[in-house]
Amino acid sequence: MALRHTLLDIGPLRSSPVFRRLWSGMALSASGSQMTLVGVMFQVWQATRSTAWTGAVGLAQAVPLVVLGLFAGSLVDRVDRRMCYLVSTAGQALCSVLLAAQGGFGRLPAGGVLALVAAQACFGAGSGPAARTFLPQLLPKEQLAAGLALQRIGFQGAMLAGPALGGVLVGWLGVGGCYLIDAFTFCAALYGAFGLPRLSPGAAAARPGLRGVADGLAFLARTPAVRGALLTDLAATVLSMPISLFPLVNAERFGDDPRTLGLFLTALAVGGILASVFSGSFTRLPRPGLVMLCGSATWGAALALFGLAPNPWVGLAFLTLAGAADTVAVVSRSTIVQTHTPTELLGRVGAAEQIVGQAGPDLGNMRGGLVAEASSGAAALVSGGLLCVGAVLLVGAATPGLRWSTKVAAAAEQG
Repeated sequence: MALRHTLLDIGPLRSSPVFRRLWSGMALSASGSQMTLVGVMFQVWQATRSTAWTGAVGLAQAVPLVVLGLFAGSLVDRVDRRMCYLVSTAGQALCSVLLAAQGGFGRLPAGGVLALVAAQACFGAGSGPAARTFLPQLLPKEQLAAGLALQRIGFQGAMLAGPALGGVLVGWLGVGGCYLIDAFTFCAALYGAFGLPRLSPGAAAARPGLRGVADGLAFLARTPAVRGALLTDLAATVLSMPISLFPLVNAERFGDDPRTLGLFLTALAVGGILASVFSGSFTRLPRPGLVMLCGSATWGAALALFGLAPNPWVGLAFLTLAGAADTVAVVSRSTIVQTHTPTELLGRVGAAEQIVGQAGPDLGNMRGGLVAEASSGAAALVSGGLLCVGAVLLVGAATPGLRWSTKVAAAAEQG
């Protein structure tokens, strides 16, 4: 009985056919998006042979989400969220079709490909916040954390399988074929969303324009649990994101073996999947804020220990621990955000969460690279990990509402 309660809770899939169909469609679509990322990186590299251009792919994805995110979230809080998601997802699918057309019938220059990637990200700025509003309206409060854990394992499966399938498809069908298959995976996401009921923004729809955005920011400022959750995520990603350091650390400490380098990202993903499989051990706990703080601090500590690891296998073990801690923190953070946010504000708060999730890792990878240039990869990892632990402890000490908030209290706040 005890073991069963530590495993991933699949109750939401059993009890809600609507959630089951939505989850399947979104997981398949996420795999397709990872395949397209591989195709875009390959095409841009083949056209330019420039790491600056391949680095610009991430910029083309991030900038629209950051610039448009809060305004898109305000729109989500004014209209039927189901329809907003359908329109945004259809726009993303159209961009994949256009990518497929140029890949098969005369390729665009690198700038044109990035423009299509940016256009797809503009639609993603709307579909992301809309999707983040679904679970609190589809699942009972007691199943919300389990639903978020299921979404997380679907995302991690996409991160593992998508790039590998993308590489195979680019080699077999070319970039055009890879993009076209991604367009078909969006059909799965649309199919899942068609089964949703009409999802209104609640009794008080957002005010238009900047006023609606300001209302969302005011809610973040006056809600300690949500504010603290987002600040903790920023601390973990901005101060200790390790991915940009992997090639340098591999060269400094592990003989520059490409096989070791390839295992670094795999170790993070394996740790995340293991934590998802045993997510019942933390999603059933009553204080998600305290769980998130512990997970974020463990992430920083594990990365600092990775920077000190004497051999590759010990290093991979610490990365696996970091990946597991990241999943614990992410699922707990989303539980806090969604249980403390009123229905009418879910779009704007979801947009803020999406911006933090996008911008934090990009800034963290940049910070790590700059510190490593001035010192070493190991020094950047150790200093970043320790700074992360310190910042998480500071946020926790300054935000008692985050440490002690319970799911029951959050449900009572929602009325």
